[in-house]
Amino acid sequence: MTTPVLATGLSGLVGTRIRDLLAGRFDFEDLSLTTNINITDSSQVQEAFENSKAQVVLHMAAKTDVDACEDDKQFGEEGGAWQVNVLGTENIAFAAGNTGKRIIYISTDFVFDGTKEFYSENDKPNPVSWYGYTKFLGEQKLLESDVDVTILRISYPYRNRNNVRNDFVHRLIDVMAKDKKVYGLTDHIFTPTFIDDIAKALADFLTRNLPGIYHLVGSSSLPTIEAVKLIRDTYHLKAEIIPIDRKTYFKDRAFRPFKLALKNDKIQKLGLKMLTFKQGLKEIKIQDS
Repeated sequence: MTTPVLATGLSGLVGTRIRDLLAGRFDFEDLSLTTNINITDSSQVQEAFENSKAQVVLHMAAKTDVDACEDDKQFGEEGGAWQVNVLGTENIAFAAGNTGKRIIYISTDFVFDGTKEFYSENDKPNPVSWYGYTKFLGEQKLLESDVDVTILRISYPYRNRNNVRNDFVHRLIDVMAKDKKVYGLTDHIFTPTFIDDIAKALADFLTRNLPGIYHLVGSSSLPTIEAVKLIRDTYHLKAEIIPIDRKTYFKDRAFRPFKLALKNDKIQKLGLKMLTFKQGLKEIKIQDS
């Protein structure tokens, strides 16, 4: 018998994979425009919650395009980033409080400013982009609510090739497969995360009430240029990798945090294991073949 779970964001890069991998254990009830539920409409969210027997809500829906979110900044609370990432999350928190449900919220490493060598769950967020700021406010709305909340921060998710959209790994593969030149950032550190690992860990969080903040991220942090080299070598490609700095690459675009090395010690203590980027690449290569 499958366990019912109210879920947003099931049609995204992460959500579709989670649904595929966990379908045998959980019955995901889709809250989206496809099912005529707009999370920015509090009455629609409330009605959906009242009609569901699910005791847990998996909230993945978000506006995640960093540059598009930055464009929204001028519109403030009327912009799409605020409407989805803040108001939508507030509506979910309110409905969960009224119906006694707990929430698992998928957040982001972009809540940090990227000035430290690494980040643990105890570090204070300080977002430097509008995307990061709206996601941080979403976290705050939940933590200030009267519901049991689990916040899972993920970072640069990647997966097998799919018909939803390409992740950063497959975008780079497609460029390099044409023997084109590809840029590699020399001064940006990130923590890529295998979505299959996210799904496996989520099964644990969905069945156990583990409130608090967790970094659900891969087990290696590395400069972007090193990640590009790993992708090229794993897939036996021959493209030239051109070093470039962040100031040049992101010129006229939203500011990105410099160092996003997140520690996952807290989830490891729960017995949850996450692959390194090198290990994850080998897995998706097998899945892609």
